[in-house]
Amino acid sequence: MSKKQKLELTWIGKENRPKLEPRILLEDPEKSYHAKQRVSENDIFDNRLIFGDNLLALKALEQEFAGKVKCVFIDPPYNTGSAFTHYDDGVEHSIWLSLMRDRLELIRRLLSEDGSLWITIDDNEAHYLKVLSDEIFGRDCFVASVIWEKADSPRNSARQFSTDHDYVLVYSKSPDWLPRRLPRTEEADSIYSNPDNDERGPWLPGDPYANKPYSKGRYTVEGPTGRNFSPPPGRFWRISEEKLRELDSDGRIWWGPTGDARPSIKRYLSEVSDLVVRTLWTKKDVGSNRTSKNEMRTLFPGDESFTTPKPEALIERVLQTSTVSGDLVLDSFAGSGTTGAVAHKMGRRWIMVELGEHCHTHIIPRLKKVIDGEDEGGITKAVDWKGGGGFRYYRLAPSLLEMDSFGNPVISREFNAAMLAEAMCKLMGFTYAPSGELYWQQGHSTETDFIYVTTQTLTRDHLAALSEEVGKKRSLLICCSAFRGKPDAFPNLTLKKIPSAVMHKCEWGHDDYSLNVANLPKAPKPEPVPVIAGRRLEPKQARKRKARIDTAPGLFGNVEEGGAE
Repeated sequence: MSKKQKLELTWIGKENRPKLEPRILLEDPEKSYHAKQRVSENDIFDNRLIFGDNLLALKALEQEFAGKVKCVFIDPPYNTGSAFTHYDDGVEHSIWLSLMRDRLELIRRLLSEDGSLWITIDDNEAHYLKVLSDEIFGRDCFVASVIWEKADSPRNSARQFSTDHDYVLVYSKSPDWLPRRLPRTEEADSIYSNPDNDERGPWLPGDPYANKPYSKGRYTVEGPTGRNFSPPPGRFWRISEEKLRELDSDGRIWWGPTGDARPSIKRYLSEVSDLVVRTLWTKKDVGSNRTSKNEMRTLFPGDESFTTPKPEALIERVLQTSTVSGDLVLDSFAGSGTTGAVAHKMGRRWIMVELGEHCHTHIIPRLKKVIDGEDEGGITKAVDWKGGGGFRYYRLAPSLLEMDSFGNPVISREFNAAMLAEAMCKLMGFTYAPSGELYWQQGHSTETDFIYVTTQTLTRDHLAALSEEVGKKRSLLICCSAFRGKPDAFPNLTLKKIPSAVMHKCEWGHDDYSLNVANLPKAPKPEPVPVIAGRRLEPKQARKRKARIDTAPGLFGNVEEGGAE
């Protein structure tokens, strides 16, 4: 295979891509929630909880947050065939791949250059998801496949294997991304000791030998008791003899309790760095499914709505590895709201998206407990969380265009002037920023390029007045219902009619891009295999026979195009 050739995952309907409408977000102050007072100077109040379809929500966030999200954690439906309470899990494989592809492409655009994506998944789709993610992020941006020990005990009812783990696929925006190291633990430090009462504190003996050839690594050294030491066959000293003697004189070489053991280089606890992240995450370190179920029972006694939530310690490990205080975290499959709860306790900014009604019955009550300092479970004690901060609740605006009683596209009656202006800014690639002084400056694309949106019909006199006010050094895009005069009469004005200017930009009125097997494209019908004298023709034979028939003269001569009379 040529190096230029690229392996790609294929599935039915892969070529079908939604034309997403970049919806605006509408805040509902009654559902937003903030602490009654500041707990610390680091309290964060601008977190976002978005209610609505997560694909449309990701598109809605793109203009403002592209390149700004430090970490994305998602726990998508696993497509296992099981009946999930809050998701249509178990959809056809092709639909699942399309669902993930569309979302991952938007997530990549939202990630900062030093950002990373973490996806929990099981064996059912993990390997397909790996290839799909390789296509979107690039194979050089694949970081690791983390194994999370989710089970506490074997499931004896399993027909073949009892599954003990899930995966966490990790991708970065840039191939140069480096994970942050983890804080040292008592267990990691417990292997260090100080048998010789070294004043530099506990240490660990290091292997003096290396497999890699070293020009100064072949020598014999004499120990304190006169015993000579040389590297084993095929190995080399890790350091030169001069360096070894230097370290020995500084008390950094250990010759054993009696002085006749092979020399070891001391590694002091005070000089070692934090812990490198490993790819095996045990239930002891980050919790299991049982852990997360108990956390949910504490928050919502008697409620068994969520059967497989993720433990807070698992999300904590992800955020420790990928973010620092103040960084922005996104979860577009919010579920029970664990990501937002953990990010909040760890001083990260967060955005969560959820379509199910449990956004109101579970996520909001949970976050209120976190903000009020009433959530004592999960990582609360580990991070010494005392409450504080808040979040704003948003819902997706309706589609900008709707059909009237005659089947004609018109602006939705739910849109007021401000909503219309903001929606048109998104559609036309402008930043919505209404001026307090100039009514026609409702948004901008550059420092001198502005947009004005109105449902009025503009006369030539009105346009002339606007042109004079805009001036020669600025330009203005005008989106209006209608105008009189030639559209190019004023060089500094560009005129567009609503809704014709945006009619073909998006799929209007499409509110649900969630898992739906009814949307699966039909497989193409197989062409009938030609049979001659009872014998099936192979494809190549069939093509040759068809070519001969197509070029053979008709019984009544060549028939002109259009058919015989």
